[in-house]
Amino acid sequence: MIRIGHGYDVHRLVPERKLILGGVEIPHTLGLLGHSDADVLLHAIADALLGALALGDIGKHFPDTDPAYKNADSLELLKQVVALIHQKNYRLGNLDAILIAQKPKLAPYILEMRQNIADACHADLSQISIKATTEERLGFTGEEKGISAHCVALLIQA
Repeated sequence: MIRIGHGYDVHRLVPERKLILGGVEIPHTLGLLGHSDADVLLHAIADALLGALALGDIGKHFPDTDPAYKNADSLELLKQVVALIHQKNYRLGNLDAILIAQKPKLAPYILEMRQNIADACHADLSQISIKATTEERLGFTGEEKGISAHCVALLIQA
């Protein structure tokens, strides 16, 4: 049996925050605002995995009202989601994600992001696809007000 999930996340760009995407700290003048480290890519991936099994979203599992998740490492949260997926007797088939950001250029960091995600998901690098695009200066991402991410994930019954 297979299950498919879609995840989406967005966070505002602000000064005096680190920019962390896919578990990689990326040099930039702005970072993402959020209760945790605000890693939109990992949040979209977690939501896709949870959604595939109709388990809600990361807000349900790691609420921003809980001080335990203040400045949480989203890679650690993703590992907890993967453990839940395994408890339900599923494993990752593959995932395909896209980051939408006008700046900074993300291509130099994608391989490291993929490896971080593969490790967290107990998967092979070939199962993890990450792409990045701009919005040609249109909308909030194009105006550099935020970064968003989408992910589609396929889970396979183990």
